[in-house]
Amino acid sequence: MDSMTNIRLAANGRTSIHPSAIVAHGAELGPGVEIGPFCSVGPDVVIEAGAKLMSHVVVEGHTRIGECAQLFPFSTVGLAPQDLKYRDEPTRCEIGARTLVREHCSIHRGTATGLGVTRVGSDCMLMAVVHVAHDCQLGDHVVVANNAVMGGHVTIGDHAVIGGAAAIHQFVRIGRAAMVGGVSGVEADVIPFGSVIGNRARLAALNIIGLRRRGFDKAAIHRLHIAFKTLYSKEGVFAQRLEATREKFGSDPLVAEVLAFIDAPSHRGMIRAE
Repeated sequence: MDSMTNIRLAANGRTSIHPSAIVAHGAELGPGVEIGPFCSVGPDVVIEAGAKLMSHVVVEGHTRIGECAQLFPFSTVGLAPQDLKYRDEPTRCEIGARTLVREHCSIHRGTATGLGVTRVGSDCMLMAVVHVAHDCQLGDHVVVANNAVMGGHVTIGDHAVIGGAAAIHQFVRIGRAAMVGGVSGVEADVIPFGSVIGNRARLAALNIIGLRRRGFDKAAIHRLHIAFKTLYSKEGVFAQRLEATREKFGSDPLVAEVLAFIDAPSHRGMIRAE
């Protein structure tokens, strides 16, 4: 059966596997899945309906690929983590629905000493040569630009944007709708809606453009901005400013989300404004 026939069958809801692809016995493929030339799929992999592996894609381990996700050439998903403590435990990797994994991306499965699973949410886009290390947790609608890399155990909230060639230290948390500028070295946590840039990264401002794109109204953005200026003013110590912000603005939902993020346990501490 030639490749054009395979494509037509996939469009009609049937699974299509190119003759040059290797799909191990035990792998589960949903309806409409397309496995392109020279792909390799391991025995514990689950690929849900409509997902597409373009060509030269490797998916291994206990990995689940969500519906209509697309993996582009030379991407690798679910391979063993780069952790010397790893002893081939059956840890997992999960890619959400409709997520795009572009060329030469690498997404490793979790570790037994970590969460045991690496997750990339739904409707994400990982551009070319992105590395997602073991036990990372990416939310939905996350965009990671070319050549960005993250160490193990990184957490990235929904709608965050990571600029090209950014490097994120292990255990860093990046809050919802935050923005990391290109070529930034991020060694501490980024508050929700924050915008950081530089090497090492500093908190420059709120991600106002991102907030507008997410549909937040002007009044909500204005309240968050006033709270941000109170929290990160240069007067007094941070703990005092934190309590003042909590007292004045703690009832606002967006401010409360930032305060809860700051209050949560952190391995790396917070990036502060200069």
